[in-house]
Amino acid sequence: MMNLTSKAAIALGALAVLAIPQAPLAAQDSEQSAQGPYSVAETPVGTLLDDPEASAILEKLIPTVFANEMFQTMGRNQTLKAIQQYEPASLTDEKLAEIQAAFDQLNQS
Repeated sequence: MMNLTSKAAIALGALAVLAIPQAPLAAQDSEQSAQGPYSVAETPVGTLLDDPEASAILEKLIPTVFANEMFQTMGRNQTLKAIQQYEPASLTDEKLAEIQAAFDQLNQS
């Protein structure tokens, strides 16, 4: 019998295989810089992981999800909001709001 984490990892992997980025990652990165702060609903996890400050926020606020290898690899093209369906206990609406508030602070520094 599979546990919830195994099911989530399989589902996340399947989603990552099916996911097609809306724009090349380089274009998304430049657009993100022009748009301002990161978004839990629009910024790919890979972009967040590649920024040391954003990555530190994720590691601090969602350590279990952050430590998941599937999140670090296959989740890179997904947004935190999209991954929420696979990690509902860790990525609650309240937690996403907390992460968004921390991202918003990055631009004010």
